[in-house]
Amino acid sequence: MSEELKTIKELADELGVNKQNVQYHIKSLPNKERLKNEKGIILLTIDEQNFIRAKILKISTDKVLADKVSTDKISTDKVLADKVLADKVSTDKVSTDKVSTDKVSTDKVSTDKVSTDKENNFLIEKIKIQEEQIRDLKEQRRNGKEQLDIKDSQIAQMQNLLDQQQRLALQDKKLLEEYKSEINELKSLKMPQEDKKENQSQEEVQTIKKQMEALNDKIKGQEQLNNQVSKKWYQFWK
Repeated sequence: MSEELKTIKELADELGVNKQNVQYHIKSLPNKERLKNEKGIILLTIDEQNFIRAKILKISTDKVLADKVSTDKISTDKVLADKVLADKVSTDKVSTDKVSTDKVSTDKVSTDKVSTDKENNFLIEKIKIQEEQIRDLKEQRRNGKEQLDIKDSQIAQMQNLLDQQQRLALQDKKLLEEYKSEINELKSLKMPQEDKKENQSQEEVQTIKKQMEALNDKIKGQEQLNNQVSKKWYQFWK
């Protein structure tokens, strides 16, 4: 069975009412022909479902208004009934026939008006439902645009971080090459000749060691800085 079509029982279960309630509102539909499945069970279209759903959701308000109208109508009908009864006593047969003819004509106009009102109400409810769907689509479109703007901002931030990391990587590479060059130069220095004083040789050796340690400290500091930048980049992408 198509997902768009529902039986009277399915719609009643969805709305939490009995089948009689749904069948009552089906009478308000302008079209008299109903769709049926292969078993002869009535199927309701989307428009018919929405029309009945809107009617039932407003049943409480409609009932209060209906009760008030019914009370006013009973009072008015009683006055009119008394007046008609009094007029009928003093009216002859010809007048009675004319009243009967006029009543038939009035009833026909009233029936045509009820049918037109049903069609108008059905169209009004359908337009309201379509307007609500349009508002929902506009809201979804607005939310989608906001999400795209956020994504664009995140992409721009990631691009800036990538550029920054590339610049730092180039700087690190250059510094490391300079440090390695200095270390190689220190290593290439000749050891003091044996005929020099022992104290002087020891001082030069200590000086070279200190210079090499200082360079190693610089290299370690630069590596720690690189690790911190890498961690920030990893956390951003995580």
